[in-house]
Amino acid sequence: MSVKTKPQQRLKRRRRVRAKVSGTAERPRVSVFRSNRGICAQVVDDVDGRTIAAVNWFEPDLRSLDKLQRTQRAGALLAERAGAAGVKQAVFDRGGYQYHGHVRAFAEALREAGIQF
Repeated sequence: MSVKTKPQQRLKRRRRVRAKVSGTAERPRVSVFRSNRGICAQVVDDVDGRTIAAVNWFEPDLRSLDKLQRTQRAGALLAERAGAAGVKQAVFDRGGYQYHGHVRAFAEALREAGIQF
């Protein structure tokens, strides 16, 4: 039996989620990466292999906020950018993270801003 580190366990969960979740032009995938310092996300069309919209925690208008406010504002900002690209519906890829805390706050901010999952 091999001992897996936490990042290895997360990547295993991520592969399991990605086997079931794929983005199309009509319903792109919202891919989330969470670190100890912040959150990054992008809206991806997996069929064409292109990123439609993205947001990073270290953008100037997000950097000065508290972590939870930064996460919520990042979700609203990504929804605004995706909406400008014509995205109304998406599938949510939690990236192997548990659906609570910042990941959940990010998803709820996307929903409140108009992106349907």
